[in-house]
Amino acid sequence: MKLHWMAFGAALAGLWSAPALAADSGPVKIALIADKTGPLEAYAKQTSAGFAMGLAYATGGTMEVAGRKLVVIEKDSQTKPDVGRNLLNEAYNDDGADIAVGGTSSAVALAMLPVALDNKKVFVVEPAVADSITGDKWNRYIFRTSRNSTQDAVSNALAIGKPGTSVATLAQDYAFGRDFVTAFRTALAPTGAKLVFEEYAPPATTDFTASYQRIFDALAKEEGRKIIFLNWAGGGNPMSALKALDPERLGISVSTGGNILPALAAYKDFPGLEGAAYYYYEIPKNPVNDWLVAENKKRFNGAPPDFFTCGGFIAAQAVVEALKKTNGSTDAEKLIATMEGMSFDSPKGR
Repeated sequence: MKLHWMAFGAALAGLWSAPALAADSGPVKIALIADKTGPLEAYAKQTSAGFAMGLAYATGGTMEVAGRKLVVIEKDSQTKPDVGRNLLNEAYNDDGADIAVGGTSSAVALAMLPVALDNKKVFVVEPAVADSITGDKWNRYIFRTSRNSTQDAVSNALAIGKPGTSVATLAQDYAFGRDFVTAFRTALAPTGAKLVFEEYAPPATTDFTASYQRIFDALAKEEGRKIIFLNWAGGGNPMSALKALDPERLGISVSTGGNILPALAAYKDFPGLEGAAYYYYEIPKNPVNDWLVAENKKRFNGAPPDFFTCGGFIAAQAVVEALKKTNGSTDAEKLIATMEGMSFDSPKGR
C-alpha cells in the first residue's frame, strides 16, 4: 500500500457579519454538533475527542481565553439534516452559543448553513468536505478548517493519474460523493488519465453487486490501465465487496483516499493500492503533532490519534486563536474580520 501525502492547512474563508447583541462577558459557549448516531458515529466521536484536546492545547490547559471560560455544548445530529438544522438553531437561541462547530456529514452541514446566516453567528464546519459548503451554498458566517472535495480530488488525481489510465468511480449519492467526482474529473484531465464512468449509490447501501457490474462493463470497453476509485464514508463495506468480486481477474486495480485507522485494515486486501492520505499520525513532523500524539495515547490507553481526531483538534485551535485575537470578544463582526486569512501552527503544519 502506498499513500501519497498531501498536507492541507486550516483553510478559512469569511467576510463580515453583524455585531453580536450580548456584551462580551461571562463564559464563551461553543456548540459542537456532530453525527454521533448513525453511519458516521466513529468519525463524530473522534471529532469530539480531538476538539477537547485542541482546546486544552490552545489554551495551555486553562480552558479560558482573555479571562472567559470556554464551555462546550455537545449535540448529536444523528446523521440527519433536519436534526442538525434544528439543533444548531437550538444551540444559538436556547443555549446561547456564541460559536458553533460541526457537520460530520456534508448533507447535515449544508442544512445548517442557513441557520448560521439567520442567527448572524459564526459556524466552523468540521469535518464535512463538500465543495458547496464554501462554494455556492456558502454565506459570510461560514468558515471551514477541514479539507474540501477539490483538495481530496487533486491529491488523489496526482497520486494515480497518468496517460493511458481509465478511471471509474463509486461514490455516495449526495453532496459528499458528487462534489468529489465533479472535482476529480477536472483534476484527472491534466494527468493524462480520464474518468470514463461514474456510479453512485445511496450511503446506506450494503449490496454493491449491481454497481460493480456496471463499472466492470464500462471498464471492459477501455484499453490500458484500469482503476476503480472508491469515494465512500461510514456505513457499508464497498472494499470487501469488491475484493470478493476479484477485479484483478479483469485487469482492474483499486484506489481510494485516506480513512480512519480501522478502515485502513481493509486496504491490505489490495497490495499496491495507491491514493492520497489526508492525515496519518506518523507522517507530520512538528511539535503540535507530537503533543497531539502523546496526549491521545495518554487519554486513550496508548491509541494514536486518528484522521478525524486531528480535524477536531484543528477546529478547536481555530476557535481559540480567533478569540485570542479578538481579546475574548464573540462579536461576529470582529470574529470574521479576524478569521479571514488567519493562520496558525496545527498538527498538519502551518
